[in-house]
Amino acid sequence: MITKERKAEIVAKYGGSDANTGKPEVQIALLTEHISALSQHCSTHKKDHHSRRGLIMLVAKRKNLLSYLQKNELTRYREIIAALGLRK
Repeated sequence: MITKERKAEIVAKYGGSDANTGKPEVQIALLTEHISALSQHCSTHKKDHHSRRGLIMLVAKRKNLLSYLQKNELTRYREIIAALGLRK
């Protein structure tokens, strides 16, 4: 799970300020952090299908946010892809 300190660090890095949690970049970065933790959990616990379903839902939500950002703000999309190291 993501600690409060790590979440505040991500929000400050990608949001510009501590209170700006609504930007798509912040949401994508938080989802990426959560996805990495959950994928590590799923690799350890092979039969945990409920968590695997949650992981798939988080990946779909991140994909939708990325496609929104790609359609509306291409430069911001390219920056977040490069910063997070996502492949697209």
